[in-house]
Amino acid sequence: MNTDKKIARSVGLLFIITMILGMVDAYTVAPILNTPLNNINLNEIRVIIGAFCILLMSIGVVFIAILLYPILEKHNRLVAITYVSFRILECLLLIIGVIVYLLLIILSQELVNEGSPDASYFHTIGALAIEARYGAYHVAMFILSIASLMLCYLFYQTKLIPRFISVVGLIGYALLLLSAPLDILGIIDTTGAGGVMYVPGAIFELILLPIWLIVKGFNSSTVVLE
Repeated sequence: MNTDKKIARSVGLLFIITMILGMVDAYTVAPILNTPLNNINLNEIRVIIGAFCILLMSIGVVFIAILLYPILEKHNRLVAITYVSFRILECLLLIIGVIVYLLLIILSQELVNEGSPDASYFHTIGALAIEARYGAYHVAMFILSIASLMLCYLFYQTKLIPRFISVVGLIGYALLLLSAPLDILGIIDTTGAGGVMYVPGAIFELILLPIWLIVKGFNSSTVVLE
């Protein structure tokens, strides 16, 4: 098996793994964050699992970019460098979620130990931490969408993967790019009905791209850009 084939399979597997880790976090922790702070203490294991998933996902997205670098550099060095840089920024922003989860566990434990229903400062700090977590997440998705639009456009130009897959990626990341500011402004709620904007991107990252890379790999007869 040649190097490009190994890279393709590794990248495909990492896309699947990081997507699954993100989904586990979303379905494990997100519902708890919308409940009173003392519930964090009652669901400590779930929150720790969520934090662990985010940490692994953050590391995974950086490895995706590092593995893709030699493939992308052959065609466009600027895109290769930008993709790595932006995914590192995404990683750092996602790790804020890990820190927030650990902080919420401590706050919830202190609230329970305090035993006072008037300890409003615990709730205030907890609410601010949750807002910081969501804000950092949306910025991370904004950064991811810009880098990934560049990636998919390069894929489309070079035919490293079938163009219909690249088009699905372009649509998915364009919607992701829009969803972040719309959610921050309160126009949509991506944890509810607005989550439909994530569907094309999820299909691209969880099904189309990884399966193609694992089974077929990158196209060997690509278009070399001048």
